[in-house]
Amino acid sequence: MTSTIVGSTAIACYIGGAILQYYHLVRRDNSQRCRVLLLGALALLLHTVSFNGTVVTDAGLHLGFFKISSLIGWLITGLVLVSSIQKPLENLLIGVYPIAALGLGSAIIAHGTVEPTIHLSLHSVSHILLSLFAYSVLTIAAIQAVLLAWQDQQLHHKRANGFIMRLPPLQVMEQLLFELIWVGVVLLSAAIISGAFFIQDMFAQHLAHKTLLSIFAWLIFSLLLAGRHWKGWRGSIAIRWTIFGYLLLMLAYFGTKLVLEILLPPGS
Repeated sequence: MTSTIVGSTAIACYIGGAILQYYHLVRRDNSQRCRVLLLGALALLLHTVSFNGTVVTDAGLHLGFFKISSLIGWLITGLVLVSSIQKPLENLLIGVYPIAALGLGSAIIAHGTVEPTIHLSLHSVSHILLSLFAYSVLTIAAIQAVLLAWQDQQLHHKRANGFIMRLPPLQVMEQLLFELIWVGVVLLSAAIISGAFFIQDMFAQHLAHKTLLSIFAWLIFSLLLAGRHWKGWRGSIAIRWTIFGYLLLMLAYFGTKLVLEILLPPGS
């Protein structure tokens, strides 16, 4: 019950922060920025407390579809809030806060069918952490790509409104996108390498699709970075390939879990 109350309060803070961020962007109200960040920090703290009862229980550690969604939402929010200290990333909070609220809400309401894990090896822990960080950073990159696409489209058609005018220049937005992709590719590379030690039987552990899709996503992001370096790729090319690579990664991370835990639960 306590985790439900704490989690529900965190969701309210996330929603409130997203609404304030909307007014901050649309109405150019700079006084809201501090409140947006403070609400996010409070939501993140409450989100952390809610893990005791949703993810961490007396029976063990729950790493099912809904609990992982909550963890990733929490991690994405934390990364954006910390990064906003030095980089103009707070604009992404208008999309990040709802994602975190949705993930936390699903973890509170849905219990899933996966049995809790009691013991995890060091290799397993390192692989899980690297995977979560890689997915979270590349999720931020995908949100940045969507925002960049919207900004480019509005400026191209000379329909820039208050929201668009509050965003950094296109060149800065694009540079931030590639910085995020670089970090994400490094983390994803480490996650794939660590997975080679974690996986004992790819097919028996139902990890074949996840592994192949992760590798394909890694190839796409790596190709995009190479094209940026050698061919100067930017604009719509960067946006399309970022979103395509992320969709593959999303299928890799959540597709298998969705099928095995929700569509075809154990015993069905």
